Amino acid sequence: MAITPRASTRFLHLLESRFEGALWRLRLIAILPVVMTAISSFATFILGSKETLYALNLMVHGGSDKYYVAKVLGGFVGGVDLYLVGIALLIFSYGTYELLISAIDPAHEGEHVKFKGVLDVANLDDLKEKLVKVLVVALLVFAFKSMIALPITDGLSLVYYSLALLLLSLCAFLMGKLGHGQS
Repeated sequence: MAITPRASTRFLHLLESRFEGALWRLRLIAILPVVMTAISSFATFILGSKETLYALNLMVHGGSDKYYVAKVLGGFVGGVDLYLVGIALLIFSYGTYELLISAIDPAHEGEHVKFKGVLDVANLDDLKEKLVKVLVVALLVFAFKSMIALPITDGLSLVYYSLALLLLSLCAFLMGKLGHGQS
């Protein structure tokens, strides 16, 4: 039996259709990073709360060493830093799900439709932009935490400290300008 052009075309169409269906279902593998980053986000929020509670406990019980205030402030700032990392993980999880798997129905129904927050991701560039902003703020907070306990012993260390503050301020200023310029 000879293969006719018509049978060959049907076979190729069937093969293409099945391949495209399998390829479309393959996007569901993205559920793995969605779930893992959501769990990581939850864990990071717990760690941030633990860090904050540690600082509160230290503050309530007092301290006698000369680094007491730096330890308390470091604990609070460390908690904020961990919360920011958790937010970045949540943005990634939410955005990946919305972009690759499916729209999150509760986010697009009822009173939530008016909410256009940081979790509202329209495309991959939007996701990258939101992640970069949160991560830069997290890095700024981490740098601030590191600078709290930085000893200033001489003029040169004061110059370095001041230069670091200037660079951090410039970074925060530029992030603000970039954020308002695109809206």
